[in-house]
Amino acid sequence: MLLLVDAGNTRIKWALVGALVRSLTESDVPNQAALGHWTQYGSVRKEDSRLLGDALQGIDITHVLLSNVAGETMRAQLDNMILRAVGLKPVPFEWFAARAELAGVVNNYRDPNQLGSDRFASMIGARALFPGRALLVATCGTATTVDALTAEGHFVGGMILPGLGLMAGSLARHTAQLPQVPERDSIAQLFADNTNDAIVSGCIHAQVGAIERALVTHAATQGGPVTCVLSGGAATFIAPHLSVACESVDNLVLIGLQVAAAHTSFIHKE
Repeated sequence: MLLLVDAGNTRIKWALVGALVRSLTESDVPNQAALGHWTQYGSVRKEDSRLLGDALQGIDITHVLLSNVAGETMRAQLDNMILRAVGLKPVPFEWFAARAELAGVVNNYRDPNQLGSDRFASMIGARALFPGRALLVATCGTATTVDALTAEGHFVGGMILPGLGLMAGSLARHTAQLPQVPERDSIAQLFADNTNDAIVSGCIHAQVGAIERALVTHAATQGGPVTCVLSGGAATFIAPHLSVACESVDNLVLIGLQVAAAHTSFIHKE
């Protein structure tokens, strides 16, 4: 089994895959029907990471590919958990990181290695799901990232802004009179007539505005239509307020890792 791990700032998601997604053709096109289909899947809060180790006990893991943006402490915890899970058996193990090019995505960041592994994986996943299209990949989590990809697979750049929860939390922490408001999508109107709804409306429409502005700008640059791909835990709060159609995809980072595994050298080291 191939183990995929997406360690984010809030949650750790993992999936087991029985086979690689690369089709056996000369064109080396990913098998789209297999994308996002797991033998097993799980998700735990970052502070409950030990539960991942428990879930992996007794599973025949043959390869491991991990994306981690949760820091060095989490990396060490995951390393130890997975080593305990696989036991004495030598298992190819790789920490996924951005590079100049992989799986049809060309990374045009000034320093390609600086791009977050989760963002790179998300773009790989989005391109595999929607090949040949110009894409805007919006991932709405602890932070919201908005990344532009050409139809040829060139990553031209992106934006990072505080996520929906961070925005609302920052208002609550740094303004004496404003309450903490839970994430929700039920706002009756843009211009609210009470403080709670005003906070919700402001935070949601800040996210919406960033995504829609990026989409318009990217489409103008590309000279044609751009497909918006929306993912992340807060996507369900934001999607109803977008004035443009978006393709909603769960677990886009894991899907990107699933595709990347077929193009990653550790698979072939046995």
